[in-house]
Amino acid sequence: MPNKNGASFVRSLLNAWSWLFLLLILGFFEIYAQTQTASTFLFRVYNLQSISVAASQILLLALGLTLVIVAGHIDLSIAFSTGFAAVVMALIIRAAGADAGWLVVLLAMGAGLLAAGLVGLVNGWLVALLNVPSFIGTLGTYGIARGAALIVAGGATVSIRNDHARAFGNGHVLGLPIPLVTAAILALICHYLLKHTKFGAHTYALGANRASVERAGVNVKKHLVLLFLLSAVTAGIGGLIYTSRFSAGAANAGEPILLYAVAAVFIGGASLTGGQGTITGTVIGAFIIAVIQFGLVFCGLPPYWQFVAVGLVIIVAVLVDQSKHHIVGGGS
Repeated sequence: MPNKNGASFVRSLLNAWSWLFLLLILGFFEIYAQTQTASTFLFRVYNLQSISVAASQILLLALGLTLVIVAGHIDLSIAFSTGFAAVVMALIIRAAGADAGWLVVLLAMGAGLLAAGLVGLVNGWLVALLNVPSFIGTLGTYGIARGAALIVAGGATVSIRNDHARAFGNGHVLGLPIPLVTAAILALICHYLLKHTKFGAHTYALGANRASVERAGVNVKKHLVLLFLLSAVTAGIGGLIYTSRFSAGAANAGEPILLYAVAAVFIGGASLTGGQGTITGTVIGAFIIAVIQFGLVFCGLPPYWQFVAVGLVIIVAVLVDQSKHHIVGGGS
C-alpha cells in the first residue's frame, strides 16, 4: 500500500508539473527583479500585457494542433498556414486601398481563413484518404504553403495601411488586448469540443486505439479531415492577427512560432503517442514559453537564448511523459 500511495503521489506531481514549473519561473524572475533591479516582474501592467500577447500568438497555432496531437498525429504546416492567411489578407486590403472599411477588412480576413483552410483540407486528404504519415504529409504541405504564400506575395512582405485592421490587432476589449481575447475565445471553444462533445471523445479514442474507433462505426477519415481543417483554421487566425498587429503580411509569419506551438502542446501534457492532452495544459504551456521569452529579455540575455531554454523545457516535458508511462506501467 505505501508503494502504491507513493506512486500515486509522484504521478500527481508529474501531472501537475507544468503548473508548478510556471509558478517556479514566475517566482525566479520576480526574485531577480526585486534583487537586481529593485523593481517587480509580476506586478507591472506592461510585463503582463507583453507576456499575454506573446502567449496568445503561440496559442493560436497550438490550439488546433493540440487536437491533432491528441488524435496521434502532427501538423507541421501550421507555420505557413499562418503565413498564407496573413499574405492573402494583406493583399486584399492593399488592393482595396488605405480607406477600405470594415466590410473589406472582414472579407479579407475571410479570404485568409479560406486560404489556410485549403492547406488543412489538403493535409486531411493526404493523411485520411491516402494514408500518408502525418509527419511526412504536413512536411510536404509546409513547403507547398510556404511557396504559395511567397508566390502570391511576390517574394516580399505585403505592407498595408488600414486603421480598421490595425485596430483589430492592437486594440483592447475591456482593457484586454484583442489578440488575447481572440485566443481565449478559441481556447474555450476547443476546450468544449475536446472535453464535452462526442467529437472530443472520438479524438481521444482515435489517439489511444484507432482500430477500436473504426469498429465503433466512427467515420475516422472524415474525423481526421476535420481535425486538420481545425488546425489550419486556428493557425490562420494567427495570421490574421499578425497582419493586423504589424500592418503587414509575411509568408514566414508563423515560422518562428512553430517550435513554440509544438512545445506548448507537449509541455501541457500531451503524449507523443496520442490519446492524452488538454487545452488547459496547452494554455499553461504557452504561458510558460511566453514567460521564458520575456523573462530572459528582462534579465538582459540575448534573444537567441530563448531557443535554448525552450528546447530544454521540451526535453523535460518528454522525460515527464516517459516517467508517467513508466509509473503507470509499473503500477499495473
